[in-house]
Amino acid sequence: MSARINKRKDNKKKILIVEDEPDMIIVITHFLQYAGYEVLTAANGKEGIEKAASEKLDLILSDTQMPVMNGWEMLEELRKQPGARHIPVIMVTGCYEKYDIATACRYNITDYVAKPFDPSLLLEKISNIFASKRKQGTRAKDA
Repeated sequence: MSARINKRKDNKKKILIVEDEPDMIIVITHFLQYAGYEVLTAANGKEGIEKAASEKLDLILSDTQMPVMNGWEMLEELRKQPGARHIPVIMVTGCYEKYDIATACRYNITDYVAKPFDPSLLLEKISNIFASKRKQGTRAKDA
């Protein structure tokens, strides 16, 4: 691992991992929990939608290619739901052709990470998203 992972006890952000590969779920869950995040998992997009409806999520990490309902289909449904419409989404996928990146932009994702990836890079992207949301919240309070 190229960067140091900072373990934070004060961080209670809830992250949903939507991924069909058990080994990938284990790896991502380990790093997120070590960094202090609460982690939920779903094996496909349909389960992801169900979790998003029943939980207050701060972020979703999703693969694109999954059985039952893929990541794009899940995202299309989530963007229709008022409670889930603004949840930041990072697509974590082995698909990174120009078409996939264009599709990601169409669905207004927050970021895109290509597999295989360095877990510390993923944690950095997550941290940046939460830092940006904190800054936006502070500006809204000051207005």
